[in-house]
Amino acid sequence: MKVLGISGWSGAGKTTLLAQLIPLLTARGVKVSTIKHAHHEFDVDKPGKDSYRHREAGASEVLISSAKRYAIMHELRGTAEPTLEELLARLSPVDLVLVEGFKKSGHAKIEVWRASVGKPMLQAEDPTVIAVASDAAIPGLPVPQLDANQPQQVADFILAWLAGGKREARRGAAE
Repeated sequence: MKVLGISGWSGAGKTTLLAQLIPLLTARGVKVSTIKHAHHEFDVDKPGKDSYRHREAGASEVLISSAKRYAIMHELRGTAEPTLEELLARLSPVDLVLVEGFKKSGHAKIEVWRASVGKPMLQAEDPTVIAVASDAAIPGLPVPQLDANQPQQVADFILAWLAGGKREARRGAAE
């Protein structure tokens, strides 16, 4: 599986871009999964539901299944948060895993950057950033710049990267 991050500061538009990219990529035959890192406590279950009661009672994992989907909730109960590599190992094989968050991990990334967020670019300090998607021109950028408001352009870059690696993707975006 190839892994590509969509990284950037909060408010830059990572989730919006991801939600636009997934249908563009799947329409081109790419099987996609995602991993989203949350910096806060979250819950996908509802108090009062049987599965919630199972977790609250102390179950380490609760798997909920139906004819349309299944979900596994794993309680860490004081153990260390899993690494990106450990989480990737739990996924079923696909062509591409898009990762939102995990900025400090060593996988290839497209940085989503907007000046209006008021934060510095990650690309200057992160050699794993292979392109920057932004809503404004960034002079002197050493990696390809993509238009964050043109998800098809970003999808084309990702397809080129999948087909031949970052070298070919960089050359295609620069043309």
